[in-house]
Amino acid sequence: MSEIIRIGTRDSELALWQAKTVQQQLENLGYKTELVPVKSTGDLVLDKPLYELGITGIFTRTLDIAMLNEDIDIAVHSLKDVPTILPKGIIQAAVIKRGNINDTLVFKNNEEFLSQKEAIIATGSLRRRAQWLNRFPTHTIVDLRGNVNSRMQKLKDNDDWNGAIFAAAGLGRIGIRPEEAINLDWMIPAPAQGAVMITALKENEYAVNACAELNDEETEICTTIEREFLNRLEGGCTAPIGALAKIKNEEVSFKGVLLSRDGSKKIEVTRVEKLGSHHTIAKFCADYVIERGGKRLMDELLRSEKQTMVYSTKTLTEDQRHLLNHKISVKSADFIKVSINRIPKTILKSNLKNIIITSKNAVESLITNFTAEELQFNSIYCVGRRTKKLIEQKIGSVTHSENNAKNLANYLVDYIEGTEVTYFCSNLRLDELPQILEENNITVNEVEAYQTVYSSIKVDESTEGVMFYSPSTVESYISQNKPKKIAFCIGETTAKEAKKHFKDVRTAKVPTIESVIELVNEYYV
Repeated sequence: MSEIIRIGTRDSELALWQAKTVQQQLENLGYKTELVPVKSTGDLVLDKPLYELGITGIFTRTLDIAMLNEDIDIAVHSLKDVPTILPKGIIQAAVIKRGNINDTLVFKNNEEFLSQKEAIIATGSLRRRAQWLNRFPTHTIVDLRGNVNSRMQKLKDNDDWNGAIFAAAGLGRIGIRPEEAINLDWMIPAPAQGAVMITALKENEYAVNACAELNDEETEICTTIEREFLNRLEGGCTAPIGALAKIKNEEVSFKGVLLSRDGSKKIEVTRVEKLGSHHTIAKFCADYVIERGGKRLMDELLRSEKQTMVYSTKTLTEDQRHLLNHKISVKSADFIKVSINRIPKTILKSNLKNIIITSKNAVESLITNFTAEELQFNSIYCVGRRTKKLIEQKIGSVTHSENNAKNLANYLVDYIEGTEVTYFCSNLRLDELPQILEENNITVNEVEAYQTVYSSIKVDESTEGVMFYSPSTVESYISQNKPKKIAFCIGETTAKEAKKHFKDVRTAKVPTIESVIELVNEYYV
């Protein structure tokens, strides 16, 4: 067994715990493994749009892309987060033995509030919210987002909250379940709650066969029933649905529930079948719920589902729009317009060295003005992975690249050969890069390769977040709009400009449009 199985995982504490558990089990069987924490989608190099491949899950999308790009061999997920239909080419390779299936109430001081009319409970789950309000209709539910650790901290920080609801498995796995906690046995869990799933590419026989040795058949049977029940009810809408299947004494027992968002309406179903005759149990139970008002309730949920409005200051393609989760409604327009300048042929006669290019627009200008034979530069330095990719496709190799202009300037100060650079830029370029170089006695010859013109429009007041891709898009937006929204920025330089105006500024992990979209999805989960 010499082949190394690369295990992809998100980088949260809980996700790493799950991945390490799978890693240990594989290594106990003699397989060699490597953990690969995947932070962001980064550059998408797939040859098909994501929606055609069926990539939809907020928490699983990054790992799906990494797998299809063959950066990892298997991925480890909380099964309850995985869409019921997997992307093309990816299969469920195994589910390991299930952990605690319960929801847990973590409370402060004591449990007296459970018998009181007024109480404040925190949860970001529609299912938990609806079931709690069905049982305690006079209580107030507040939204709670983030990973397990940050949610626990928010509970501590909010003095008026009485408690918050967590998955018992998550608390137990990372060892932070407090004494002030009780399992909610009456609350039907999310389908596949407490289970860990391993996915792999169908064509990767080595990884598929290795994972098959970890598969727990009882967990697989139960979670498959629960997820089929969810799939048959869901109808493309996020709904308060609970499902739990158990096996005991050669019988499969199932209970499911569908509720309205406020918990005032509830449709429950239970069913018991002999093991081996259980294959229709999910269909029977879903049909039972649908026939008893479930379809009408699902239609109401679909109509009432909140749409978060965000605005992109760059026109998004259809493929990019499909990356946004279904809760988000997006409008987009180009807040800056670019026109390519005519560059005199004499610019290239001096055998230029140390070329600086900080945007794809500058690349487009160069290839528009000159032939490939004319663009024989020595030492090209650039900003951004996509700019680098375009340069290498159209002009030649890149000596060095950085994620932002400041980092590139600092690199050049230390490593440049010579004391002169030629900077192909916009009329609205930032001062930072040339300023740093000139302060360190490096001459900057600027060539205005293109014109950037503001083309801002007034954005609707219902907009909650704005997506920015350059400092110029921030400046253009501010010229017509008040900075009352959340700013989602492509990189540190853009974020720096946004922070001059916006109180809440968030920065993508990788400077790509897709990474900004991922940032939006993570916030509006």
